[in-house]
Order: sequence, then C-alpha cells, then structure tokens
Amino acid sequence: MDMATVLAGPGVARYLADFGADVVKVESPAGDGTRRMGWVDPRDGESFMWKLLGRGKRAAVLDLKSAGGLEAMRRLVDSADVLIENFRPGTLERLGLDPIDLLERNPGLVIVRITGFGQDGPYCGRPGFATMAEAMSGFAAINGEPDGAPLLPPIALTDEVTALAGAFMVMVALRHRDRTGEGQVVDINLLETMLQLMGALPSANAHLGYLQPRLGSGIPYTVPRGTYRCADGRWIAISTSAESIAARVMELLGVGDDPRFTTFEGRVEHRAELDGIVADWVGARASEDVLAAFEAAEAAIAPVYSMADLLADPHIAAREAIVEVDGVRMQGLLARLSKTPGAVRHAGRPLGADTDAVLADLWLAPAPARPGRETPRGESE
Repeated sequence: MDMATVLAGPGVARYLADFGADVVKVESPAGDGTRRMGWVDPRDGESFMWKLLGRGKRAAVLDLKSAGGLEAMRRLVDSADVLIENFRPGTLERLGLDPIDLLERNPGLVIVRITGFGQDGPYCGRPGFATMAEAMSGFAAINGEPDGAPLLPPIALTDEVTALAGAFMVMVALRHRDRTGEGQVVDINLLETMLQLMGALPSANAHLGYLQPRLGSGIPYTVPRGTYRCADGRWIAISTSAESIAARVMELLGVGDDPRFTTFEGRVEHRAELDGIVADWVGARASEDVLAAFEAAEAAIAPVYSMADLLADPHIAAREAIVEVDGVRMQGLLARLSKTPGAVRHAGRPLGADTDAVLADLWLAPAPARPGRETPRGESE
C-alpha cells in the first residue's frame, strides 16, 4: 500500500513494483501532486514524473476523510505486507491509522514512515523537503566552486537516495517478518539518508577538526579528478583514484618523473599546478583525441554527457537502461537478477483507474497466509 507523495515514498514503492510487488497506490480524490509536476506528456496532460513514479502500480482513489474510505483503507492494510507513508509525525495517527492499531490487526505488517527528520527529536515536526536535508547534511557546504556559493543538487537527489534506502529497509524488515511473523515500523528520514553519503567526513571533523572546502569537481584525496574542456568545446571527466591509473596519467601528461606528482600526497599538495597541467593538455586537443589517448593508456575518462547524449549511447541501448513503456521512454530496471528478474509492467495509470477492481478484491478475496501468522477464518483483503 503506497499512500505517500512527493517523491521518496512513491519511489520506494516503485522499486518494489519493478520486482514483482502488487502495489496499490492510494490517492486522494484530488490526485497525487506528482501528476502535475514538471514536464507533461501532451497526449494526456499527466507528467512524466508521475508515469515513472507510478509505474507498475494499481491506481485507487480513497477519501480518507470519509468513514467509508477510511474503513476501506484499514481493510486493505489488513491484507498488506507493506504500508508506505510520508506524512509529518502524528498525521497517520490523526487520520485513524495509528501504527499500533494497524499492527494489532495485521501483526506481520511493515510500516515505512518517511519524514524529513525522523519520528522524534527536536526537528521532527518540521516539514520534510530534500532542500533542507541537502543543506543540513553538509552536502551543500562542500558542493560548488572554491570562490562560489554552496550549491544544492539540480535533481531530486535526496528523494531518490531515500527511495533506494527505503526499498532496502523494506526487504530487511520483510526478511525478519518471514522468519518470525513479526512486522515493524521503519523510521527513515531524508536528513540521515543524505548523511550516509558524506563518507568519512563526519569522522574527519570529529577527530581531526577537518572541514572539506569546496573544490568544484575535485575531491580532497584524489588529484587530478574533475572535468576539463577540450579544444572542440566538449567536456570530459577524469579520475585518478587508483595509484596505478594515476601513474599512467602522469606518463601520458609527460610528468611521470616529476617528484611532485609521484604520490597521492604530492599530487594533493600540488593540486593547482597539476590541475593546470591537465587543463592545458586537454585544452590543446579535440575530445576524440583526448578520449582515445586516455583509453589507450587504460586510464579513467568519460565524456560529460547531456541527457540527449545518454539517450543516444549504444551501451545504454544494449543494457536496456532506458526502456519504452506505454509510449514513454524512461529508466529501466535498477539491476538484473538471474533467477527473479523484474519487469516494468506499465507506466503510471490514470487517476482512479483501478479503484473499482481494488475495492472488489477487498470484499471478495481472502487474505494470504504469511509465515508465522495463521490466517483467521473469514479474514479477507
């Protein structure tokens, strides 16, 4: 049961749907806000964001402010494995769907609660938006040019990462449920998910007082690493995070014997000089020649793609990283599983397209038995 909105919660359910889950997306009569978010498909006026987030799900409308709608939701949850919500703490309870009550009715239920700051703590009542998590996690502070402003990501980075983390947590909780019959509440939030992306920076500050400066595309411990402009105006990205690759790049640049650049520490100490050498070398050559030289040296390089470049790439096509579903091109599956492959069954459905079928199932079909839990006589979905 997916009763979440923009964007992390529906993302959790989307990943589960891709790999076989029967997901019922429950919307209010007004419809989910993502139906109108961003770029719109001219064929039906619904957004491509919705068609991605809603893919593989059944679309049902319930008015939880009505007694009938609330009772239908409770009965749907009675037969569910997972409930996903992203209201502020306390809202689910006020709606009449207190997790304590839901777990009494369905002891094997996994309830995923996604918020900005968690179910408790001084900030738990604040609205949860990715911008706040990106600012407070330390991400924005290190993102940008050295003499520029802190930068937020130009995509819904926090929501997408939280969706992946949430899907992982669901599977951890379901594994426990399958062993013991016990459901539980999963408390996951945007801020702490973004914090996981910061690597060892919290430890470096706590123990060494280190604060990472803004380095553009650079990182503190690998030089050169960044984007560089070629003579034809195209941009490429270079990394030397492995010592063997760094040595080959230094040889290619003609500075393999320079003692300043023979160790990680030396390259970091002389960051500005080495970055200048790389920029000059790349800037004097066409992108095709730069890419060919680095690939011949078995060094790490890639062209900086626009989305149009990516969509035209033969590797992306061969891997089916982009698929077409109901006339819409979108991302394919996250991973390939050899025994239990997933499938993108359909794009996000029209508002309420499956309400009648979902409610018919609710009153007619028996609930499935679960490990560790006997199905009471007469129980139904």
